[in-house]
Amino acid sequence: MQIDQLYDIYKAFPKVTTDTRNIAADSIFFALKGANFNGNAFADQALAAGAKYVVIDEAQYGKGDHYIVVEDVLSTLQNLAKYHRSHLNIPVIGVTGTNGKTTTKELLYAVLSQQYKTYSTQGNLNNHIGVPLTLLSIDNSYEVAIVEMGANHVGEIALLSNIARPTHGLITNVGKAHLEGFGSFAGVKQAKGELYDFLQENSGVLFLQSDNTELLEMANARTFNKIVRYGFSDQNNVIGKLLHANPYLSISWKIKDTTPIYEVSTSLTGAYNIENFLAAIAVGLHFKVGPIPINRGIEEYVPKNNRSQITKTAKNTIIADFYNANASSMSAALDNMKVLDADRKVVILGDMFEMGEDAYVEHKKIIALAKSLRLDRLIFVGEEFYAQRESGGEYYRTTEEAKSAISTISDSFVLLKASRGMAFEKLLEQL
Repeated sequence: MQIDQLYDIYKAFPKVTTDTRNIAADSIFFALKGANFNGNAFADQALAAGAKYVVIDEAQYGKGDHYIVVEDVLSTLQNLAKYHRSHLNIPVIGVTGTNGKTTTKELLYAVLSQQYKTYSTQGNLNNHIGVPLTLLSIDNSYEVAIVEMGANHVGEIALLSNIARPTHGLITNVGKAHLEGFGSFAGVKQAKGELYDFLQENSGVLFLQSDNTELLEMANARTFNKIVRYGFSDQNNVIGKLLHANPYLSISWKIKDTTPIYEVSTSLTGAYNIENFLAAIAVGLHFKVGPIPINRGIEEYVPKNNRSQITKTAKNTIIADFYNANASSMSAALDNMKVLDADRKVVILGDMFEMGEDAYVEHKKIIALAKSLRLDRLIFVGEEFYAQRESGGEYYRTTEEAKSAISTISDSFVLLKASRGMAFEKLLEQL
């Protein structure tokens, strides 16, 4: 079946899924394969659950007119999304970066949705499967789309950009994460820079934190149709300043060469998030959203999914920031503890995953940084940290082992930071 023929079917039945647990009536099920499953084997189940068509790439599973046989289901899903994108005459903002891309995506949505019907990536659908599903969820009633793009190896952002074809884009930052896949920090910059490459080649608009030396260097190596700059120095189009971070952020901002200064209070903690706010402000202004609705969108935004999220229990106040972790986000979280005004501070850190050959060195750096802070308790959890246990902290091999040790913590401001695989939600229960 040709892609235009499949597109006609999609237009008649525009709900798409890859999971038989989430079948909607009259949807199209794409039978993807994984290391431990074969979606083709679930084709009958998908139809029984209400799917109108199933797309398969093993002909023996096809038993009638509601089975669409293609050469490869994944590439067909991606090509259909790309074809659909070519029929969407709206701006698409691509967002990637080592840290903060999901928070930035949500802030962009909070601001732009004040004025436009906006679609943004749902959950963590930001990879080679998620981005196509995101695009296929957008119809012509939307006026702007925000597409988050994640990667763990070189070439992936290029692939996703070719599918989503962003007209605008930004990289939040570049840091040491997924080093197993990227190979090195240079590999991280090369991979994230693939969004810059696409914007350069397609006359896109770049939003740039131009006080970030790595991003500025990457941008200066390319030529763009237009750059909107945000940051802290006077060279930027949007200039911001941190007012308070105890623990929620309050910021001020202004537009270059103008006198009004705007102030906004937020529900986010973490001084590092000010850059994400400024990105949303810069994007909002570019799309003609006024300062008052911009601030309203920021003030109404409430974080979730354990990203820079304040949780108050009967015993403690906790920064729940364990959706993910890497060397740069861990450092930023520790730096933020310096500016928090609290009588008792406790830091509980878990292993950072996918650090490759740099794991030992990067965990050692985090230990040194954490020990330089004035903390009431410092707790490290996980095999990587435990392997280099030393004086000046408490060390536990597993999250389960740490549970009883932290149950005595009370009347404290606690940072919980770890990679998702450490399951730190189990520690939250003890605090």
